[in-house]
Amino acid sequence: MKLQPIVVSLLDTDLYKFNMDQVIFHKHTDLCGEYYFRCRNQGVVFTRDMFDEINAQIDHLCTLTFTEEELDYLRSIRFIKKDYVEFLRLWHPIRDYVETSLSEDGQLNIVVRGPLFSAMQFEIYLLEIVNEVYFRMRYDYDTLLASAQERLDKKIRAFQNGEYTFPFAEFGCRRRLSREWEDVVVRRLATETGNCVGTSNVYLAMKYHLTPIGTYAHEFVQMYQGIDSIPLAYTNHYALEDWYNEYKGDNGTALTDTVTTDLFLLDFNRAMVNNFTGVRHDSGDPYAWGDKMIEHYRKYGVDPKTKLLLFSDSLDFDKAQALYDYFKDRAKVSFGIGTFCSNDTCENALNIVIKLQYVNGRAVAKLSDAPGKAMCRDAEYLEYLKRSVAFRLQREK
Repeated sequence: MKLQPIVVSLLDTDLYKFNMDQVIFHKHTDLCGEYYFRCRNQGVVFTRDMFDEINAQIDHLCTLTFTEEELDYLRSIRFIKKDYVEFLRLWHPIRDYVETSLSEDGQLNIVVRGPLFSAMQFEIYLLEIVNEVYFRMRYDYDTLLASAQERLDKKIRAFQNGEYTFPFAEFGCRRRLSREWEDVVVRRLATETGNCVGTSNVYLAMKYHLTPIGTYAHEFVQMYQGIDSIPLAYTNHYALEDWYNEYKGDNGTALTDTVTTDLFLLDFNRAMVNNFTGVRHDSGDPYAWGDKMIEHYRKYGVDPKTKLLLFSDSLDFDKAQALYDYFKDRAKVSFGIGTFCSNDTCENALNIVIKLQYVNGRAVAKLSDAPGKAMCRDAEYLEYLKRSVAFRLQREK
């Protein structure tokens, strides 16, 4: 089964890839990274035909370059700088950076190795490819699409009749059913509800004149673990400092849980509280996290109603509404909702990730606020990181 090209524009990715890459381009071009694919679902099998199609799609991806229209759009984004756009004019995905293999029992393996400013860009494109190939070749696509349409209709009606009242951005490109379906979802949510404030997908933001949404991901904080001169328990400090120096308070929602939120708060001092517009939740109890962040703002005399709490951890619309009702009178509240927007069908979605695991040959890891989300290929290093975090928390809290 030969599929049409899945990625047809290099803008078809999350905004935060460009945000992070711009910092790396200006400050850390000496870093090299290794990213590893993982499917968290049990019992998922990729066939040889799927594997061949994934490779063909990666081959096509690596023929793409940015068009003048796409470069002009990136220039129009307030905080994207001209020299970085000129770099993107020259950049394209390099096929040699991506290795794929398929085990005898159908486990898909993907590794991306290369300069971090280039290797990091593959993540979203590859996840889009893997997810769409799997669902088109594993199931009857028309049946999936019909169920997705029925469920989207129901969600839109719930916004229109006032059952849902929260603001949100669509964050669904990495695990979408298909490129065409995400396009439909974003268009309809943006035009048929008053609640969709934007999308993380830069191409669809350009196409539908929406606000592109995103700041940075765990990999941005993780990369500082690979810099010899930086103590492991202070990676948030250097990440926040570099981000502020790059964006001067613009584009400022901080992700708290890369090496636990408790550690993050030691570096989220008065200056950073003022410099960042808000914080993003991605693991652990969202209610306890939100209460903790509100208390942290109050400790520094900052009105939490002036700061954003952005929730993005495996949300559906019912969970988002409950969180909104709980926090809406105490802070600004919004949501980034991914798979439940772009791949809610009669079949279970894949929980697939591609995570940064090495920087300049050194293991790096995400701890998060939920132990099950930790991912590291070096168990000894993971324990060392945990001890480093615990030592600083014990000493400074």
